[in-house]
Amino acid sequence: MTVDLVRWGVDDLPVLQRANTWEMTRYFGGPESDEALAQQHSDYLAGWETGQMRMFRVDVDGKPAGYAGWWEEVHDGMPVYEVGCSIHPDWQGRGIALTALRETLRLAAVLGDRPMVVGYAHVDNAASNALCARAGFDRVGSAAFPPEGDVPGMPVNVWMIDVSGLTPR
Repeated sequence: MTVDLVRWGVDDLPVLQRANTWEMTRYFGGPESDEALAQQHSDYLAGWETGQMRMFRVDVDGKPAGYAGWWEEVHDGMPVYEVGCSIHPDWQGRGIALTALRETLRLAAVLGDRPMVVGYAHVDNAASNALCARAGFDRVGSAAFPPEGDVPGMPVNVWMIDVSGLTPR
């Protein structure tokens, strides 16, 4: 099984649409509107142009299985990258998320200029919290993820990792 990160492209909107289910979004407040997904897709494309975001389609043996990437953020006054990884249910349980997340961290170290990476995992999302731990993150606390619109702040564990020691292949 080969897991590859492929630069987010104009034809990748269906990857977001496929992940826009209750099962995949329950820890983020539920599925988003078509307009919100189109905006997210546009942001992923623009992030490559501005350098503020690097999103990738996760392919397994050449087939889209999800997405992963990082974006510029400030955490406790410190410039960091925030990381995210979403693998479709039919690909879960095979180590794909861990492989994709580790490669995302390696690329953030090589391509980016921020040595610290933060990940937020809902306190009830056992799989995401375990993924952070297996990828080498340290749990540094908990927080209420900032509310957006009518969505109240979500209780999250805060995970940090220093990627400055990661080296290119």
